[in-house]
Amino acid sequence: MTQPQIDELDSQLIEILSKDARTSNRKIAADLGVTEGTVRGRIRRLQKEGLIAFTAITSFELADNTKMAFIGAQVDVDRVREVASRIAELDTINAVMVTMGRFNITSICLFNELDRLHEISSEQILSIDGVHHVETSIAVKTLKYNARIVRITGSR
Repeated sequence: MTQPQIDELDSQLIEILSKDARTSNRKIAADLGVTEGTVRGRIRRLQKEGLIAFTAITSFELADNTKMAFIGAQVDVDRVREVASRIAELDTINAVMVTMGRFNITSICLFNELDRLHEISSEQILSIDGVHHVETSIAVKTLKYNARIVRITGSR
């Protein structure tokens, strides 16, 4: 995969929008010393190339489930992608990553009740063919979470 090509103006534009995506194109143009049309065109190009997206990030307080857990799974090496896809299909799972180290798949889920978390990890994930071991860690305190950088999904 080739590295995206952005210049200094793109970087400055992204920095402004990452602090407040509601900043008007007119204000951005004035701050950067370019025309509003230039800002509009750059934003359109960055969106089209999948380098930026605009979305509302909701607070955990608005979620139905407010506790976070990380579920690590040890999986047959030749079935990692298949199992990761199956885990990603679970409604309760918010993120799935293929990882290196102790676990070859790590998932993130939100939950409210320990019984529900146990069902997700031990009954749903552990029951998938190819999964040998599941270990769950519950986040008890978040010291830093940067929602500014996320994977942009959807069609390009």
